[in-house]
Amino acid sequence: MLYLIAEQLGFPGLLNLIRYITFRAGAAAVTALFIGLIIGPKFIGWLRMRQGKGQPIRSDGPQTHLAKVGTPTMGGLMILTAVTISLLLWMDISNRYTWACLLVTLGFGLIGFLDDYDKVKKRSHKGVSGRTRLAMEFAIAGVASWIIISGSSTALYVPFYNGPVIDLGPLYIFFAAFIIVGFGNAVNLTDGLDGLATMPVVIASLAFFVITYMVGNARFADYLGIPHVLGAGDLTVLTAAIIGGGLAFLWFNAPPAAVFMGDTGSLALGGALGAIAVVAHHEIVLLIVGGLFVLETVSVILQVFFYKRTGRRIFRMAPIHHHFEQLGWSEPTVVIRFWIISFVLALAGLATLKLR
Repeated sequence: MLYLIAEQLGFPGLLNLIRYITFRAGAAAVTALFIGLIIGPKFIGWLRMRQGKGQPIRSDGPQTHLAKVGTPTMGGLMILTAVTISLLLWMDISNRYTWACLLVTLGFGLIGFLDDYDKVKKRSHKGVSGRTRLAMEFAIAGVASWIIISGSSTALYVPFYNGPVIDLGPLYIFFAAFIIVGFGNAVNLTDGLDGLATMPVVIASLAFFVITYMVGNARFADYLGIPHVLGAGDLTVLTAAIIGGGLAFLWFNAPPAAVFMGDTGSLALGGALGAIAVVAHHEIVLLIVGGLFVLETVSVILQVFFYKRTGRRIFRMAPIHHHFEQLGWSEPTVVIRFWIISFVLALAGLATLKLR
């Protein structure tokens, strides 16, 4: 909105700064951070008053988690509020890619909210049925993918290779939708400990801040041998807003958490990262940068598969962060070590920009 106003005025004086993506990205991060910190206390108080007993805690999970009874959930609404307001203020409203990513973010956030609300209301862990959730997620991701490819190519790029590997054509919509839905649910599975999902999302957003800026700049893209997507650079504003909103939420979500983000936040943030990766044609790199989320998802898949086939478990409990808790690691130890893994994987993902 501010970009449109400055553009209409001809970017006079200090408003000329708004012309630059880097300035708007920095401003978006600061705006989201301050909004999150300001609304946080009252928002948490409101959630606690409305939810009473808070998010249901599984009795068959780690016994240390029983101390979290009464902690409110749906804290993802704080992040979405901060990110959305900040993005609308600083984005170029004519950019189709930003709108497509915002559609995924808010759409997945709504699905997560319905799921969280159902759990809190019924005091159960079931929420919205899995089939219904997936159907809604794929519908939103499909529309967003269609918007994205309407202004971009349908070529598939892979790390360590200069140039496209194959043109997927219309099939790219299904591939893109799968990436968006898959990553949304991967972040959702990871959100099981205080701060465990929040910081890796911030780290992944930092990595894609760099990636989207490079992809959106023709000179840098040509030098690095990565796809150039005109307009993708504006997604740095979205990644910066996620960083600011995520850090603000982490202030309240740090152990012991005063609020959980719930599916409202984790599903939305994961979907947003998936959509950003699709725009930048770095879907495979996302699997490296977000390798922690992939690991958590694979641990669940393996656990379910082997238990159904053999009646035995590979891990003491899945997702894998619970396995380490059962081995005797304290919750802060698991969280911080997983943060370190996430940071290393983000660096590895960024390294692929030059290794082509």
